Amino acid sequence: MAVERTFSMIKPDATRRNLTGAITKMLEDAGLRVVASKRVWMNRREAERFYAVHRERPFFSELVEFMSSGPTLVQVLEGENAIAKNREVMGATNPADAQEGTIRKVHALSISENSVHGSDSAETAKTEITFWFSEMEIVG
Repeated sequence: MAVERTFSMIKPDATRRNLTGAITKMLEDAGLRVVASKRVWMNRREAERFYAVHRERPFFSELVEFMSSGPTLVQVLEGENAIAKNREVMGATNPADAQEGTIRKVHALSISENSVHGSDSAETAKTEITFWFSEMEIVG
């Protein structure tokens, strides 16, 4: 199995409820290591750029509004099969469908306020990591 990096974001609904530590602990307990982390408050333009892949989706405007409504914690995670592991720990997008013990089952408020975002592929991870971090900020 390969050690890889992935991108993780703790969303405004979770930061508002002071859950960054609890969520990060769940990620670390699953064997992922935080190698870069910073708290940011996206403006509307940044949210539109970050989620550009969803521009044509009906939820895009609501997503941008939500993601620019408060601070997020952006992170680079590292570990064995980090992308798949992060997605497993996050749980299904809809918390009602998420397995017990996953971040979304435990912390999400709704399908739109689902507490976390994570890369779905190596290509996406690279794009999302470089959107928020320079190579100098990633310290393994």
